Amino acid sequence: MSAAADEALLSLSTPAGLADPYPVYAKLREQAPVFRSEVFDGWVLSRFADCQRVLADGETFLVLDAQWRDRHRPGWRDNPAMVLLAALLPWKNPPEHTRERRLLMRDFTVRRVQALEPVVRQATDQVLDRFADATADGGAAEFVGTVLYPLGMAVIGGLVGVPEADHDRLRRVTDLIGKQVNPAMSPDLRAEVDAAAVEFRAYFTDLIALRRAEPRDDLTSALLARPADDAEPMSADDVLNSLIVLFGGGYETTAGALGIGIHALLTHPEQFALLTGDPGLAAGAAEEILRWDGAAQMSQRAAARPAVVGGAEIPAGDAVVVLNGAANRDPERFPDPDRFDITRDAGRGLFFGHGLHLCLGAALARLEMTVLLEQIGKRFPALRIAGEVQRRQNPSLRGMAALPLTR
Repeated sequence: MSAAADEALLSLSTPAGLADPYPVYAKLREQAPVFRSEVFDGWVLSRFADCQRVLADGETFLVLDAQWRDRHRPGWRDNPAMVLLAALLPWKNPPEHTRERRLLMRDFTVRRVQALEPVVRQATDQVLDRFADATADGGAAEFVGTVLYPLGMAVIGGLVGVPEADHDRLRRVTDLIGKQVNPAMSPDLRAEVDAAAVEFRAYFTDLIALRRAEPRDDLTSALLARPADDAEPMSADDVLNSLIVLFGGGYETTAGALGIGIHALLTHPEQFALLTGDPGLAAGAAEEILRWDGAAQMSQRAAARPAVVGGAEIPAGDAVVVLNGAANRDPERFPDPDRFDITRDAGRGLFFGHGLHLCLGAALARLEMTVLLEQIGKRFPALRIAGEVQRRQNPSLRGMAALPLTR
């Protein structure tokens, strides 16, 4: 059964799997919900209850930090992309994770995110005005490049202090780094991903040096100048790694989810009609998009001690792959899970994770998604697909590479 399940996992990188991985996930949930994978060199989980339990138990199931990799993945430090990621908050365990997350939470409280709503609305208006101008003659415009990435870049770039002139360069770099967890990566792609990681780190090292010399009204300057209050101050590495994780994670998955979600709305016209009839459904639409076909499809953990999950005995030290995408379509958690329904009221899925490592930027991502969907519902009730749609070629980080639309 493990061999067949691994074959199914590898099929996620085929054209059919990239277009729709959910039949594969359904097969795994039914036939091999917990199995030892040779592809991932670890256990793979696909049921909601099992995935949630692993993500919730931060003492038994740790993220794959540098110490774990030194023991179980010899030679990993020869991979610059993994070295970059291992230094970031999502790949650290307590007590380091606890300290760094506490420092960053001062800048990502619910109140501070809510205070960003005027900035998000202004950026949304600007990118939608650009789309309106580009389609004024009745033609089509590519929505991913015209709206989705510029919106995410404008919000997180403005917050961090990244100049607009650098947005395209950083989009290319972060897109490559996002391929890091693809199990089917070729050696040539691996070299590109590693080079992108080196470039990404160097960029933010230079940005920090610029802001030390000439502070501005942005988060980079604030982190460098901020008093420690009742906690220890942020070190130079803390600031660098914080900027990398905030910028890298601050737009990529949101843009990916929105591209998928807008495509879903336009290919489910009854749902789009609900949104245009009542833009107040935007928050619910955002949540259903994240559940139904979110960008981030998987996360990894390692057992700190022997554990039993779904009836399977997982030895200490073994890696565990949580298929968030599969969990979010589990019929045991979400009735009729393959139905796309923006009025669904069944609780949240696992798109942003769960437990200790719940995504720090989840509130900001939800705000961006809600505002954009609300404004699309108000401004473009006749929005429709007007050309060939292209999906991102990454089974771990789904999204649209091209989404031509007209209004």
